[in-house]
Amino acid sequence: MRTVTVLRTAALTGAAVAATALVGPTAAHATPPGPGVTARLIAQKTVGDTDYTLREITVPPGQGTGWHYHDGPLYAVVKAGTLSHFASTCASDGVYPRGSVVQEPAGAGNVHIGRNLGATPVVLVVLYVLPHGAPFSEDAPNPGCPFQ
Repeated sequence: MRTVTVLRTAALTGAAVAATALVGPTAAHATPPGPGVTARLIAQKTVGDTDYTLREITVPPGQGTGWHYHDGPLYAVVKAGTLSHFASTCASDGVYPRGSVVQEPAGAGNVHIGRNLGATPVVLVVLYVLPHGAPFSEDAPNPGCPFQ
């Protein structure tokens, strides 16, 4: 009986750790995200070697996602606010008001940051199409831009 109890405890502990790792913290992943940037998991599905994850990201006024890139393409709709998007050249590569569609290509050559330069929170509904097990984003250092 003791072996069954130990195995059951180990299985429950392992399941709790796996669930925590799967859902993860609510902060968006980047280097570093601004204070108050959050993410909420909406849905997740793995098909073959690809993870499809739908999340809602909120960026408060004056904050940003931090510099990062993705291992797979990302598609988003701006639900509220206006997202200002910048490439690693420090130049704006798009301003996306409510209702706009944002597409971010995959790869380390596509380092970028999303910033909320407005007075209202930016809310994005984001679909991540990633290789199975890949993180939502990969941290990247500031490429030398005068903003974070």
